[in-house]
Amino acid sequence: MDWLAPVDAYCERTGPEYWSEPINALTNLAFMIAAILVWRRLSGPGMTTGRVLTVNLFIIGIGSWLFHTHANRLTGLMDVVPIVAFILIYVFAATRDYFGLRNWQAGLVAAGFIPYAAITVPLFQMVPGLGSSAAYAPVPLLILIYAALLRDRLPDTARGLAIGAGILIASLTFRTLDEPSCAVIPFGTHFMWHILNAVMLAWMIEVWRRFVITGR
Repeated sequence: MDWLAPVDAYCERTGPEYWSEPINALTNLAFMIAAILVWRRLSGPGMTTGRVLTVNLFIIGIGSWLFHTHANRLTGLMDVVPIVAFILIYVFAATRDYFGLRNWQAGLVAAGFIPYAAITVPLFQMVPGLGSSAAYAPVPLLILIYAALLRDRLPDTARGLAIGAGILIASLTFRTLDEPSCAVIPFGTHFMWHILNAVMLAWMIEVWRRFVITGR
């Protein structure tokens, strides 16, 4: 496999040039700005996990920036890996803290995300028009499952998770519409995936932070 082979995956890109996706590239600043704003709110004891997630959020912006400027398979991997890392860390933290499980139990649940995704992604791929967004579709579903399970015991946290899932669904909608809307919107809609994702990931950290400061 040629890891440096050019990739043309989005409406805005018209060639292999560095600035062929200026809007998609620059909107990655949203991840970095969100990370800086969230970091300032993570003061006090017990915020280590939140800080790890926030650093990860910043790295997501860097990885996505690299992919939307140097568009190839290698930078595509740099784009995806931090996102997967954020998901796994958050599932671990949510399972441990919201459900009160031990670290090893939460670790097993987090590891279970891989087979969960392996089962559900092919199912979402059957949905007409979803395209490559099927790879991300299991995430809002999982968040909604967590929200449903926590509805009675932790209603505020459950509500926060449901809001996060709603933002992610809206974000996925813009990601899915990128290519189909290309004839109408020359620069596509992928940039809204970045903006809404930055908001959503920051919000998910905020949901966790609020849970921690209320005394678990």
